[in-house]
Amino acid sequence: MSKFENYTKTSRSYDKTRIPAGVEIILGVLAKPGRPLDQIKLLDAGCGTGNYSRSILPHVGQIKAVDLNQGMLDIAAEKFKSHADQGRIEFHQSSIDQMPFKNKSFDAIMVNQVLHHLEEMQDADFPVCRRVFMEFHRVLKPGGSLIINTSSHEQIRNGYWFYKLIPEAVEKLCRRYLPLDTLAMLLTASGFSINGRFVALDAMCRGADYFDKLGPLKKEWRDGDSTFALVTDTELKRIQNEVSKMEADGTLASYVETQDRSRKHIGQTTFVAAARN
Repeated sequence: MSKFENYTKTSRSYDKTRIPAGVEIILGVLAKPGRPLDQIKLLDAGCGTGNYSRSILPHVGQIKAVDLNQGMLDIAAEKFKSHADQGRIEFHQSSIDQMPFKNKSFDAIMVNQVLHHLEEMQDADFPVCRRVFMEFHRVLKPGGSLIINTSSHEQIRNGYWFYKLIPEAVEKLCRRYLPLDTLAMLLTASGFSINGRFVALDAMCRGADYFDKLGPLKKEWRDGDSTFALVTDTELKRIQNEVSKMEADGTLASYVETQDRSRKHIGQTTFVAAARN
């Protein structure tokens, strides 16, 4: 459902550079209502290649995973052949604002770094996000948990060392992320109660690959971050020249260390926990 990234193309290299950051936070939120984890029926809305589902599935009863992009789903399904045979995980090609499930079908929903792909957050009414949240409300059981993995504008601007190289694209990306207070307002208006916000200070979406100082020079590495889909050809050439120059004069490692300092204090991701009223 992404409005700016071609995931059919990038899905082939996505898993090489991305990890499911903050899984322990998701499990903590799922466990709070008191229902045994192994009885939870979970919806992974916008599952991508299934990295989060793969980490969560051993702990819950069943997952139904939804994504609009068939390329992503094909890769995800390949990871779960044995589980799928046991009926513990199912994959559905669908938009997350109109899903093929009955009312009150799920105990919980997780949404990991998906909302910014839906629309640019310029319209004060946020029509697409509102439809999505109402659909989540429809398919969740009363009291069911909703966990949204997103990022604050501060985390986007200051939580990634290499984003300092692409400020124009980062500002475009910020326009796609709901401010956290706006997100809470829309959830409340859609019939949810906010239970908390949790920042994964130690979690990095790219894992150790995040520190690859020559990453911006590599297409496969760039394909692991959809922000690069917002970079123009002219900007990309400038970035590559800057990184190559710093590597040649021996300042690149210092640059990465300096630009990464703020991440240790603000993190890269925020998890918003809510419950269906």
